[in-house]
Amino acid sequence: MPDLLLEIGTEEIPARMIDAASGELARRVTDLLARERLVQSVDATAPSTPRRLAVIAHGLAARQPDTTEQLTGPPVKAAFKDGSPTAAAHAFAKKAGVPVDQLQRVTTPKGDYLAAQVTTKGRSASEVLAEALPREIAAISWPKNMYWRPVKPERFVRPIRWIVALLDDEIIPLEFAGIRAGRESRGHRILGPDKVTIRKPADYAATLETAHVIVSPEQRRTMIRASMKSAAENGQRQSKSWIGERSDEALLSTVVNLTEYPSAVLGAFDPEFLTLPEEVLVTVMRDHQKYFAVENQDRALAPFFLAILNTKNDPDGLIRHGNERVLRARFNDAGFFWQTDQKTPLRDRVELLKHVTFQKDLGSYYEKTIRVQRLGSLVCETLRSAGTNIRAGIVHKASLLCKTDLTTELVKEFTELQGIVGGLYARVQPLHRPHEPALPDEARYAVATAIYDHYRPESMDDAVPSTREGAVLSLCDKADTIAGMFALGLIPSGSKDPFALRRQANAIIRILAEYKLPLIIDLLFDSALQMYSGSEAEKKFKTPGKPTAGAEDYYCVVNDFFRERLDFYLRESLAIPYDVANATLKGFASAGDVNDVIERARAIAEVRGSDDFTSISAAFKRMKNILRQAGEKKIAIPESSDEVLGAPPGKAERGSTEADAEASLINALGEIRPGLRSNRASHNYAAALREIARLRQPIDHFFDKVMVMVEDEKLRARRLVLLQSIVNEFSSIADFSEISTESK
Repeated sequence: MPDLLLEIGTEEIPARMIDAASGELARRVTDLLARERLVQSVDATAPSTPRRLAVIAHGLAARQPDTTEQLTGPPVKAAFKDGSPTAAAHAFAKKAGVPVDQLQRVTTPKGDYLAAQVTTKGRSASEVLAEALPREIAAISWPKNMYWRPVKPERFVRPIRWIVALLDDEIIPLEFAGIRAGRESRGHRILGPDKVTIRKPADYAATLETAHVIVSPEQRRTMIRASMKSAAENGQRQSKSWIGERSDEALLSTVVNLTEYPSAVLGAFDPEFLTLPEEVLVTVMRDHQKYFAVENQDRALAPFFLAILNTKNDPDGLIRHGNERVLRARFNDAGFFWQTDQKTPLRDRVELLKHVTFQKDLGSYYEKTIRVQRLGSLVCETLRSAGTNIRAGIVHKASLLCKTDLTTELVKEFTELQGIVGGLYARVQPLHRPHEPALPDEARYAVATAIYDHYRPESMDDAVPSTREGAVLSLCDKADTIAGMFALGLIPSGSKDPFALRRQANAIIRILAEYKLPLIIDLLFDSALQMYSGSEAEKKFKTPGKPTAGAEDYYCVVNDFFRERLDFYLRESLAIPYDVANATLKGFASAGDVNDVIERARAIAEVRGSDDFTSISAAFKRMKNILRQAGEKKIAIPESSDEVLGAPPGKAERGSTEADAEASLINALGEIRPGLRSNRASHNYAAALREIARLRQPIDHFFDKVMVMVEDEKLRARRLVLLQSIVNEFSSIADFSEISTESK
């Protein structure tokens, strides 16, 4: 059974795009093979380098299997007239490729029809792949595409220079972007030959390795680690002190996708640069030069760096010297910007924010600063009223200064450092005006820390702000952004989220959860929107303040958005089963109290697999179905449940099995209701669920003995009221009908 090799050779692909594209190409090819019945089970790998994406699939069939299917033609009464075939019969026979006298008759629910057994010969794998693979190549999704041939339609991330397509040793005759597939690949730009002949897929990796191209990303990752370790050990011998690279998996993944034959070199810089903040030095090395920082035995930054080369080695040290020279220039720039920025303290930069645009319709960063400061004061007051310890003065001062570093030269040059630079400057600058009393060092440091952290968390893996004041500042900053964008109608849809609103909403949920802040999302965003009141931005809102006729309701849209984000947090961060997340969130008017939702979900997840809970969940679904059917039949359910349930049974019911089962469930509900409501009010959901579990036996007994939808209106009404009462009590915790009970 032959193997398949497809290699797409290009100009250098941006490192950040390679992994996703390589995975997508592999999925597309394996799906194609399965769809075209060329494999029974897919065994494939996806090598990649900056200049190539490849797929190797093993064990293909040489041809598709033949297929036989029954074609159904016209009705018999239309196919024959006076016993002779009509034009319809002849046309169908021609279509099926069989003589008219070999057509069959089949009986269907619609009557008798003509039919024919048609066998389709399978095509060769080479023919199928030559036709289908170009479509799969063209369909790869890229963040950015480009045209490179005048007046030609194809687009790709970078110009395609060669294609290798082999089925064992046979070339697949496909063509894409004017390039015919062959067996010639390319070696390393510097170390290898220009052209390399691939004899068959099994030889692909070994052949290219002789041309100094390592096609396996994992093998390059291993080489980089080993080379950095070796370079660091050589540096230890020279410096006579321990040094080692600072772990950075994200940077490692980047340099893996920047190289085809990697090695590492240890460079050094002047120790005087260590007087600059470590954050600045590491950002310059990591984000601008793709160097690994080096640390000493105390885990402090050492005056060395590790550069990853796309070549075998640097015997004469020329590349090392070049990298040292470039880094020295970047560090000199950073030092100059640091010194220049100190001439204008952060407190004097607030006015400069009037000239920095936040968003064209939402005004300047100065206006945003004032809104965030006012919102921060309101949130601090809310937290204090709820008994949460918060230093409102720290939040107030940090809110005023948190965006001022956007006017600094250091942030203009190194945009990755926004927020961080503000925090660093706040630690070394006076934050008070000349006529004001100086802030105590502890307070100044607290303000600096809040500013430093206020963009956090920037991803699900990033830490939340290290102080409660920083957490509140981060919340208010993000809430202001989301409120303004949503009011303008700039709502994320599909994969489009240009303002990273989903990420900011995820951050808000994480902060509320990890700090257990007693804030309600609805109220937070109502307050955030009110901060725009009377502004020029408000005049451009699609949903100003309150929803207007024909306009989307801002509050509903924000609430739905946060329900979606909270669902994501429950599943992805807390590993809550999907059905528990659905049950917890469904049916509530809002995602409001994040911590309350999390407590409910965790309590339900703990009991989800128990027999009692599974039985009650199944019964809950049955109750909701019965109540839904009653609603569809327009059967009224009395609202005064206690009065209806407290009525004595009629003469015909007394002493019956049904009456006993019904009375047993009514009594059980009355017994558990006080404890259920008390535990629910105190957020002790584990205890509340234990109370609910006590209803399992009387509920099972009720459904075994009692028919709810009976003809007797009075009896039916009482039973519907009973079910509605149970559903209402249960729904105050979760919608248990969402819990999966199929496995039970």
